[in-house]
Amino acid sequence: MKTHLSCFLIFMLIPCWVMSQPASESTPGVSVSLIQMPYSGARNVAELSPSPEYLASGGIEEVIASLSCDVENTEIVSLSAEEEKQYGEWQRLALANAHLGEIVASQIKKGKLPVGLLANCSSLMGMLGGVQHSGPTNRPLRVGLVWIDAHGDFNTPETTLSGMFGGMPVAISAGLCLNRLRTVSGLDPALPPRYITMAGVRDTDPLEQELIDRHQIEMIASSELIEPGDAIKQQMTRLSEITDIIYVHIDMDVLDPREVSGHGLTVPGGPSSQELASALTLMFSYPKAAALGIASTPSDEKDPGFLSRQAAYNLIAGAIKGFQQR
Repeated sequence: MKTHLSCFLIFMLIPCWVMSQPASESTPGVSVSLIQMPYSGARNVAELSPSPEYLASGGIEEVIASLSCDVENTEIVSLSAEEEKQYGEWQRLALANAHLGEIVASQIKKGKLPVGLLANCSSLMGMLGGVQHSGPTNRPLRVGLVWIDAHGDFNTPETTLSGMFGGMPVAISAGLCLNRLRTVSGLDPALPPRYITMAGVRDTDPLEQELIDRHQIEMIASSELIEPGDAIKQQMTRLSEITDIIYVHIDMDVLDPREVSGHGLTVPGGPSSQELASALTLMFSYPKAAALGIASTPSDEKDPGFLSRQAAYNLIAGAIKGFQQR
């Protein structure tokens, strides 16, 4: 516990500088917008996840403020009374995703860095839809996706072994299945597969891997998140050249299982939050990186010692540092 406390204090003291400025000049703080998205789209479990509120209530605003950055009041995605009556968790998720996208788009247009505190990865379509429609005109932007997850989530109903909806968001976003859910979520058109880079993926189903291979999805290995370097630079350069704007999405199961012991889908071989934070600093130093999402953080009794929440805060701080280095 003392080790994690010391890490927390280190992040609390990180100064806010931009590399292009003279060393004696401080940089105007980044304005960060926190957005809670509790709708999970999950069946047979709570439709509203406690995870986003858990992240928002543990001192994240103070952590961000300590980096000399402005913090917007946290916005919480909610449905109208009429929308709540809609039948089906997936339909309500899509409607909530549309609201999430509206908030994200408005914050980017204001020059802010949106950080989605997400129930799970099913919020991907909403975050992408918001980024896609954040431009100055009605023309959808070409969105690059950096998908940081132990799993590809590139299954379709035809390839999935588990039938788990949470294993499909990237495939949905790429237009491979459930197109109505995607469009209601506000993501239209779908992402061309070449706009996607997966990082840290190390556990896929056989037919899912075939889809990933067939669509030639670019990869960053877990080892390259542990020691950030040329692979990240190559992919961020590639996406920056072929897209207008980039969204970075993290499922907390990508981390070393010791920091997310309450997550039900951990996989050995992941980076620590400190290592991934350094990778995020590099990614967000690229000007087109415009939004961050943190999904599936274990909460409450599933997060002994608040290790997972602190890990999420480390990641958010790492992204902010990169934004400040532009």
